[in-house]
Amino acid sequence: MENLAWSPFKSLTAEQREQLDRFREQLLRFNQRVNLISPETEGAFRTRHLLHCLTLTARDFPAGCTVVDWGTGGGLPAIPLAICHPEATVVGVDSVGKKSRAVRTIARRLGLDNCFTWNGRADEWTGEAHYSVSRATAPLADLWAWHRRVAVSPDDPNGDAWPPGLLALKGGDLSDEVAALHAADPDAGVERHSLHDLLGRNGFFGAKEIVAVRS
Repeated sequence: MENLAWSPFKSLTAEQREQLDRFREQLLRFNQRVNLISPETEGAFRTRHLLHCLTLTARDFPAGCTVVDWGTGGGLPAIPLAICHPEATVVGVDSVGKKSRAVRTIARRLGLDNCFTWNGRADEWTGEAHYSVSRATAPLADLWAWHRRVAVSPDDPNGDAWPPGLLALKGGDLSDEVAALHAADPDAGVERHSLHDLLGRNGFFGAKEIVAVRS
């Protein structure tokens, strides 16, 4: 996993690596009772789930920022982001109560005091966030509408950080989704970052990308 064009693991501390290993153990344990990830993908967890989510750390999230994860499911990408960015606050939103409770328990067992969950519909969350993230949750237009409703700007964004906005892990042909997004908000700026180019890997990552949307 380290033989990548870019690797999110190189900058992690030993403690963070251990937390990610414990996260995997806890999630797979809960997955026996709660459908957090597809059982068919458990054997490829480190690639299809963990590495996929950690591509969001290719750029920084400023200290003190709040990140909301729409449809967090099994805490992906909320928990990996909370581990890698301990000075950020990460909130996992999910409408399924048993998933929210599982993620809350996992975060507590990992000692993550910067990771929270909220159970309910995305369009009913009443918090504020500098960034929204999502993985296979909803179309871009919906994700962007949810973000715009809660968005605030960071006090002091740095040049290495993602621009404030939406970061969506997507795959496949996105032409219709991007067109629908621009129909809903013609001023939305869209940048697409190929995970194949970032990681230097085909297979699962061949058609995957990070779609960054900002005002």
